[in-house]
Amino acid sequence: MFLIKRNNQNHHVDEVAEKEEKVKQLREALGSLSGRSLKYCTDGCLRRYLDARNWNVDKSKKMLEESLKWRATYKPEEIRWSEVAHEGETGKVSKANFHDRLGRPVLIMRPGMQNTNSPEGNIRHLVYLIENGILNLPEDQEQMSWLVDFTGFTMNTSISVKTTRDIINILQNHYPERLAVVFLYNPPRIFQAFYKAVKYFLDQKTAQKVKFAYPKSKDSVELMKSYFDIDNLPIEFGGKATATLKYDHEEFSRMMALDDIKTAKFWGFDEKPSLKTNGQFGPEVVAPNPIPLAPPAS
Repeated sequence: MFLIKRNNQNHHVDEVAEKEEKVKQLREALGSLSGRSLKYCTDGCLRRYLDARNWNVDKSKKMLEESLKWRATYKPEEIRWSEVAHEGETGKVSKANFHDRLGRPVLIMRPGMQNTNSPEGNIRHLVYLIENGILNLPEDQEQMSWLVDFTGFTMNTSISVKTTRDIINILQNHYPERLAVVFLYNPPRIFQAFYKAVKYFLDQKTAQKVKFAYPKSKDSVELMKSYFDIDNLPIEFGGKATATLKYDHEEFSRMMALDDIKTAKFWGFDEKPSLKTNGQFGPEVVAPNPIPLAPPAS
């Protein structure tokens, strides 16, 4: 028994050492990085990309370089709440005021609250909230959980399959291993056909993180309990917290404006608070020119 335990420990140590060597190899393969690219490519970041590509250094390098190109053009760290606040007026996507059992932040999505038909607006709003969630992750966590409340959902409020596909591509290709789990809570039957069309675009790893949950299903209730403290979970998700998911747009906007200043500080922008922008509290941003990607080491 002791020998088996010892062997398991040795195997774990070897596995950790092997993975750290892969991180080192990937960093060397990327070559010289600077500015935002260097800030983005932490060891934790490299591990996530390696994990997403089964620890294949060449595939991980290709994936990460594509993300660096995307970030250089899309500039997700420069999106500010004042730009996307109109998308969030109904609270269709917001941060929960509770965490899951592992202390991970929770994003609440309510597709029945869809209020615009701008594909790009929907995507930028979600990307902003993902970046914000990452900024506010506890030191020991790299993932977040999503809860999707289907109250009021109809196909008229649903975003298109194409927009959903674009969102999935961004999540899978540029935010690997950031999603811990997504609970689709009490989805109506009409959503099933939509999900069948969308599931085609999910890789196997992501698809396994998608959980359907129904209030009358004992298995669903037990699964939700394993991820969330029922006392803190809102009643809309089968919990006991009586405070409903009422969304206060002005309060949320104030919180995001403060976080925008924190984002600017993290990325090294010259940013100072300003008066309301387009009716929303928002900081004034003076962003540096994007740093060109460093060429791979020859």
